[in-house]
Amino acid sequence: MSSNNERHNRIQQETQLLLSFCRADLRCPEFQASHPVPPGSKQYFEYLQSRGVTHFKVPLSWAQLLPTGHPSQPQQAVVRCYQTLLKQLLEAGLQPLVILHGWTVPESLQSRYGGWESQELAQMFQQYAEFAFQEFAPLAHSWMDFLSVHIDYNCAISSEFENELRNLQILSGNLPILIYEMSAHDCSPNDYQLLGDFLNVLMDNGLNIMGCDMKDMLGKLDTEDALVNHGISHHTRVTGLRNSYQTVWDKFKSQTTAERDLFLQESFPSGFQWATSSVSFKTEGGWSEGGKGETSDSVPAKLPVFTPTESQRILGTADFFGLNHYTSRLVNSSDGGCTPSPDGVGDFHATVDPTWSSTASDWIYPVPWGLRRLLNYISTEYLSANKLPVYITGNGMPTDYSVDSLTDTSRMDYMRSYINEALKATLTDGVDVQRFTVQSLMDGFEANQGYSQRFGLHYVNFEVGSRPRTPKQSAYLYAEIIEQNGFSSQKSKKFKAAERPLTRRLAALPPSEVPSQAKVVWEKFSSQSNFDRKMYHYGTFPEGFSWGISSSAYQIEGGWNADGKGPSIWDRFTQTTNTIPDKANGNVACDSYNKLNEDLYMLRALRVKSYRFSLSWSRIFPDGTRKSLNQKGVDYYNRLIDGLIAYNIEPMVTLYHWDLPEALQKVNGWESAEMIDIFNDYCDFCFATFGDRVKFWITINQPQTIAWSGYGLGNMPPNVVDPGYRPYIVAHNLIKAHAKAYHTYDDKYRQSQGGLISIALNADWFEPADVNVVREVVTADRAMQFQLGWFAHPIFKNGDYPDALKWQVGNKSEIQSLPQSRLPSFTEEEKNFIKGTADVFCVNHYTTRVVSYFTAALQPHSYESDQDMREAEEPDSPTTAIPNQKAVAWGLRRLLNWIKEEYGDPEIYITENGAAVEWDDFERVMFYKTYIDEALKANNLDGVRLRGYTATAFMDSFEWLHGYKFLFGLHHVDFTNPDRPRTPKYSAHYYYNIIKDNGFPLPDDEKMLHGHFREDFMWSSASASYQIEGGWRADGKGLSIWDKFAHSPSKILNDDNGDIACDSYNKIEEDVAILKQLKVSHYRFSLSWPRVLPDGTINNINEAGINYYQRLLDALHAANIQPQVTLYHWDLPQAIEDYGGFLNDSFVKLFRDYADLMFDRLGDKVKIWITFNEPLVVARHGYGFGDFAPGISSGPDTLPYIVGHNLIKAHAEAWHLYNDKYRAKQNGIISITISSDWSEPRNPYRQEDYDAARRVVEFTLGWFSHPIFNGDYSEIMKTRIRDRSLAAGLPQSRLPEFTQEEIKRIKGTHDFFGLNQYTSVLAFPVDHGNIASLEADIGAATVPDPTWLDSASVWLKVTPFGIRRLLNFIKNEYGNPPIIVTENGVSEQGPIDLNDVHRIYYYEQYINQVLKAYLLDGVDVRGYTAWSLLDNLEWASGFSQRFGLFYVNRSDPNLPRVPKSSVNFYATVIKCNGFPESGVPEPRVWSNNRANKFLGLDLSADDAETGLYTTFALLIVAVVGVISSVSTLQPSPHSLPLADAPRRRCVGGSKCLGLGAHVCTGSLLVAAWGPAGTSLQAPLASAPWLLVDPISVALLSSFQEGGTDAPPMVLLGLLHSGCHGPGSPACLLHVLGDRAMAPYIL
Repeated sequence: MSSNNERHNRIQQETQLLLSFCRADLRCPEFQASHPVPPGSKQYFEYLQSRGVTHFKVPLSWAQLLPTGHPSQPQQAVVRCYQTLLKQLLEAGLQPLVILHGWTVPESLQSRYGGWESQELAQMFQQYAEFAFQEFAPLAHSWMDFLSVHIDYNCAISSEFENELRNLQILSGNLPILIYEMSAHDCSPNDYQLLGDFLNVLMDNGLNIMGCDMKDMLGKLDTEDALVNHGISHHTRVTGLRNSYQTVWDKFKSQTTAERDLFLQESFPSGFQWATSSVSFKTEGGWSEGGKGETSDSVPAKLPVFTPTESQRILGTADFFGLNHYTSRLVNSSDGGCTPSPDGVGDFHATVDPTWSSTASDWIYPVPWGLRRLLNYISTEYLSANKLPVYITGNGMPTDYSVDSLTDTSRMDYMRSYINEALKATLTDGVDVQRFTVQSLMDGFEANQGYSQRFGLHYVNFEVGSRPRTPKQSAYLYAEIIEQNGFSSQKSKKFKAAERPLTRRLAALPPSEVPSQAKVVWEKFSSQSNFDRKMYHYGTFPEGFSWGISSSAYQIEGGWNADGKGPSIWDRFTQTTNTIPDKANGNVACDSYNKLNEDLYMLRALRVKSYRFSLSWSRIFPDGTRKSLNQKGVDYYNRLIDGLIAYNIEPMVTLYHWDLPEALQKVNGWESAEMIDIFNDYCDFCFATFGDRVKFWITINQPQTIAWSGYGLGNMPPNVVDPGYRPYIVAHNLIKAHAKAYHTYDDKYRQSQGGLISIALNADWFEPADVNVVREVVTADRAMQFQLGWFAHPIFKNGDYPDALKWQVGNKSEIQSLPQSRLPSFTEEEKNFIKGTADVFCVNHYTTRVVSYFTAALQPHSYESDQDMREAEEPDSPTTAIPNQKAVAWGLRRLLNWIKEEYGDPEIYITENGAAVEWDDFERVMFYKTYIDEALKANNLDGVRLRGYTATAFMDSFEWLHGYKFLFGLHHVDFTNPDRPRTPKYSAHYYYNIIKDNGFPLPDDEKMLHGHFREDFMWSSASASYQIEGGWRADGKGLSIWDKFAHSPSKILNDDNGDIACDSYNKIEEDVAILKQLKVSHYRFSLSWPRVLPDGTINNINEAGINYYQRLLDALHAANIQPQVTLYHWDLPQAIEDYGGFLNDSFVKLFRDYADLMFDRLGDKVKIWITFNEPLVVARHGYGFGDFAPGISSGPDTLPYIVGHNLIKAHAEAWHLYNDKYRAKQNGIISITISSDWSEPRNPYRQEDYDAARRVVEFTLGWFSHPIFNGDYSEIMKTRIRDRSLAAGLPQSRLPEFTQEEIKRIKGTHDFFGLNQYTSVLAFPVDHGNIASLEADIGAATVPDPTWLDSASVWLKVTPFGIRRLLNFIKNEYGNPPIIVTENGVSEQGPIDLNDVHRIYYYEQYINQVLKAYLLDGVDVRGYTAWSLLDNLEWASGFSQRFGLFYVNRSDPNLPRVPKSSVNFYATVIKCNGFPESGVPEPRVWSNNRANKFLGLDLSADDAETGLYTTFALLIVAVVGVISSVSTLQPSPHSLPLADAPRRRCVGGSKCLGLGAHVCTGSLLVAAWGPAGTSLQAPLASAPWLLVDPISVALLSSFQEGGTDAPPMVLLGLLHSGCHGPGSPACLLHVLGDRAMAPYIL
């Protein structure tokens, strides 16, 4: 135990800020294992840490941790929640300050023991405290609790008293001692000298006595006379016993009101700690989630007495004095009588001064001077000896919900005055106040007042699911107080920006060709597969990458005529036009001119490194010229720039963003060449005035928009309509104006200021409609030159327009019989002046367009017609709120590559990028997620020198022609509120995380885990009878519901059916052979009920059908493959359906009879039985949607539930039948297979989305698993359906109920958990109103994350993480049962490609996630099944979607099975029983367009593949020539047919080459020829010497390493796959291009 001084010093040395905060929706649910504390809390912590906060107060909830009150029954999810919370605090740099107990007592203890008058409750609290210390002590070093000592003083032996105290202090580790109670006995009334001795002991400097309660001792003596008669009152050693209150009162009683209320303009001592707080019950939420108990208050009956042991234990148990203070009272003496209350017992009466102002609370009155007096009292009464610091842990006042909600001036006054009183106590009175905590961070639940009283610095909208937090004015004030560390007046401070290295001027480049050399970008990317294009890239940007946010003056500032600002062309336009929605304008906009502190507050919270904003030309120069200088406008920008630099945010300043002073437009604006010098003078002033702090200048924003929209289309100011001429004239002047401003900065300011300067150009990406048509590529290149090259070519290349532009406009002009081109020309002097006038390339990008050649009209003359092209939207990308502006993320990567190729690889800054969304910020988050990742690909994979990214926009603002209809902001602005409050959106949190992570670092979910599954792990592949068997009427088979459904019109895509399917009824040998090739240990297939029982009953047994399955089982056993047999996989006998099918209660018995027959006839050969496959699909699609057989959709409100009910009962009967009758002799296991997507909240900051995600899982997985594993339907499902049924006027729930007997019979009818899992979804709540259906009962809709890889099935996105999370959910929800993944796979469609790289990726990722669940999470996974063995009939999709590992060639009547590349991969995983670490290279990086070496050249994978195939063709020709001329060349005895190649497990010295190879050393993968009789030395002597597997480098290198004298060889070809990722056919590139291998290649 450390000494008290050590502890005290430790506290003083910590520079900490205390914060107590919990999200309003804080929960610790078991359901969200991935989110044990609220998503977003970590961001809040990091944000708070960024604000200077260093401590966080964590009040533990006794009732939530221990609902029963007993430590033996903790709520583990809550424990994990608090542990995670504490870890996140530490990771964010905040120290937790844990409060053991606030106000919550578990209801079970309250009802049993009563209140704190109970000794038993105190003992339970001690147990709770021990539990809390054990669980959380390693994560927390600051605790709030207390300790005391009870002394029994015997006057007869008082001489031992001092020694006893010294021993006690030594034993306590020199802790300060508080004598809480002093009992005296054996003292005579005249033992005053003994009393004096006792007091001398207490005052001994060698003892650390905090205080002593002497009431008992003094009560036994006549103290009133004694203190006088014996002179004790004048004894210097006992002056500390004087009444502390009197001391304080004497000190302050003579103060005048002016003296009392004097405001102190000073700062707190350095290191003072600032905080804000909350209470768990007020903000946590989830009061009954996860077993949290109820809380209650207790009514004290009497003051309990501590025992001496208790007193000793309590005394000194504090490292600081924690004080919550809100108000004061006036008191006078009264006779309290027997009133059981503090004032009754204490004989006082408390009142308030009627002059004191009130608050929304009837007990809080602002009396700030009371705090100072209280602090003095505490310091005198309790802290004079031990010198502990005071932490003000709570201070605040509420405002009413309906009044003063955001502009909370009363709270600001309260906060300012109370903090100032604490400052006085600190500086003037010497009280050691070290921390001030404002109550509270945000509005919360205020006990009996509910949400009517608001204490928060941040307003919480409790009517919105995401509970958005909006800073009130008090939050901005508190931030300012913290920044100043009090109230010291701002001293003039010189702000200095970070130095930038001087940039080199870009070298001039030759003019572009037609088409440009940058056409290689289309050649490189346009043929990408969807898999390659959508593959998400994880990584980070370079260190120092500039993350920014943007705005512009007219869009946000407002103050259109404030403080001398002149009107701009946008002021004139918006105030005179009716074309903008709602006649909106920027007169006020976001009012940023008056809300600088608010904007800086948000920027600092967002953690951006740069802020791009524009200067309002007419605010600085009202008439556009220097003579009209407006100093107040200059002062505003100085404050903004200084504020940014103070927060280490780089100002990125745009000099002109479209708001030209109206006075200049009256003299023709940009049409006039005079504007060049006028603009330069304005720039010169700005450089001189702001350049000492601004190091990044942008001259003009989007000059193409100014020229075309302002002077061509005329839809933007200055509204000039002249599409054929003036856009070119204006652009000409803009380019020259930019160049002159650049030279002014370069010549006058660069050397002293050290900044850089450029121009921001807008650029869409233009994709040719057909990249294989040269004219279309030329058109796309021309489109790039007309938009981007119009300005970039002169500036970044040769000072002149691109030839494509000059040639096109010139020819058009000539054809139009004009005497000269409508495009102006530069003189040679101008070209030299313009070229190279940018230090970096700044580009604004939003969308991509598809273009095709089009001969445009000659009249009227138009910049648009000059281009000869037609634009169309990219068809497959998401829309945004703005028409014709789709979110086509992949276009950004191609644009950046085009800039790199076209303009000499400049440093690039993306200066605008964002999206307007209509109703949900989710789409904006996805926009940033995809676009920024494409930028990351360009930087990391393509070598683009990207240096910064700027998101658009900082906040909702005036969006030009769209007014306030379409909003781009990361922060919501309430334009209906005069205060324009700002609230961060989901996208702001998301962008914050990207900035924090500097990109997208590889998440743990994506990291490959090396390891093995259990030795007896079941590796399987699967099929289903109707999908593969065919023989639909063969050998007496009866009709199934799918036979009828498929033969009904318009039910199956392309009118496909399963009449023949894969003809597996006639191909047992072929199917078993491919299973052997796959190396599976198990095979899952289903029995066709109508094949063995044509009418569905045991009255008509079809022996031919049973014989077929017996033969199949025998063949499997002969191949050492264990069967996994599904009794029912959707093909119900039509005869049963004709009598009601699953809706008829008789189905249960019919299924039991069928199962009995199968157990009897096949059970000796089957050890694993599955009763039903995916009962959810049977109920939901067969009887709800009606898109699956039997196609019933007439009762979506009830029929699915009836079907599910009967399926569960039928399963239970079959299980009991097997358990009772067959298990003992057949020794098998039996269960059911349940399908489920994993569901995540679409918005992780909305509790409603979490609830919706939970419902999705409960209504899919839980519908069937809950009754079978836990008994009965889940409460969520029962409650929702019952409530909605009753609300619709029904007498009872539409969900059938199980009887108690049925519940008992159903529960536990499982031997394992069969799980079919394919994909994941994002869920959010949807209110279907009065609609009665399964979907409406769920009350949720689902969407995919657009970054997830696609498949051929619209419902199936590649989401490997989901299977691990669902496996964990099953473990936690159902007691970790043995789990067999009975289906998992991915589909494809379109042209046949045996190199199914997407399927390899899918299996690699999903199987590895299963391995993580097994090894890392302790999930009891017993097996994995790949769906499917064959390309088969995929139900209503027919044969259009192919899931198979083996391709079935349907154009061949024999339906041959052809292995795809995934066969080799899956077989290798099976051989290695997972992903072994030894000998395994790093897992493949699934990135496209990597550079590959081919014959010494750096080529993309696509180019290298082409070269490789060409080389192989030449080699084959050479082989033919060699064979015909050299008779000694004979087939090698080691050359085996591929099908006979050796296949063996990786054992002994043989190792798995890993995920790049998917083969073991020693496996023959390609055939070759060589001289007969060749002998080889180790290490490949045991393998065919001609072996060349896809990782050719490693194997061929072993020839050299082993000293092998290998003769020339000829490679005849590649195996179908075996290699993807590190190479596809490019796997052999390194061999062919490696000179060291040359002796071995003919």
